[in-house]
Amino acid sequence: MARSKKQSLSPQPVQVDIVSDVVCPWCWFGYRLFDKARRQSKIPVDLTWRPYMLDPEVPSEGVDYKAYMKSKFGDSPSNQFKAMREKLEEGGPALGINFQFNNISRRPNTLKAHRLIRWAQNNEAAGTETAEAIFQAFFTDGEDIGDTAILTRIAGEVGLDAALTAELLDTDRDANAVREEIFFFRNLGISGVPTFIYNGQFAVQGAQDPAAHIQAIQQAASAGTEA
Repeated sequence: MARSKKQSLSPQPVQVDIVSDVVCPWCWFGYRLFDKARRQSKIPVDLTWRPYMLDPEVPSEGVDYKAYMKSKFGDSPSNQFKAMREKLEEGGPALGINFQFNNISRRPNTLKAHRLIRWAQNNEAAGTETAEAIFQAFFTDGEDIGDTAILTRIAGEVGLDAALTAELLDTDRDANAVREEIFFFRNLGISGVPTFIYNGQFAVQGAQDPAAHIQAIQQAASAGTEA
């Protein structure tokens, strides 16, 4: 008996857009939880990193990190940031993340970092590798990821053209395109990151457990099969 056309088709990859900012620790944490779900689900997924700036008012040269966080969260020993940091530091190792908040000295403007990730996404692996390298540079090594030299070095380490990256980052090329993309997602109502958008239809917000993503992947795959 011949197999039906529906049965013979290979499953189409689920399209996932992760809206994130590289100074958001929950975005790194949340991506790793998503990645666990992706591997467990066995369903093909195409991931695209989308830019978001939690604070676009940070100047291009960045600001002192401790002063910035104090202005946001206060300096009480039991403040919200301290509790968040401890939760991330405790949970990070299980996901292969070594948060070292004490190493951070600058709160950068993240526009250049988003531009680099944009260029890297000629293929998914390069985009993800670049995003993770930037997260690690900031949250583990305490590097200024708003600095052209740091981003140029990262570009070379992930196999991109470092010289070309330096040249492009010294211009405003595609900066407006990134800003427009950020504005687009703000207009969709996204006010917190990470936000994972499945097939452009529904979203999983925050650093959710893998089970939430597995359910979303399966839902998106089923909808795609029925379309």
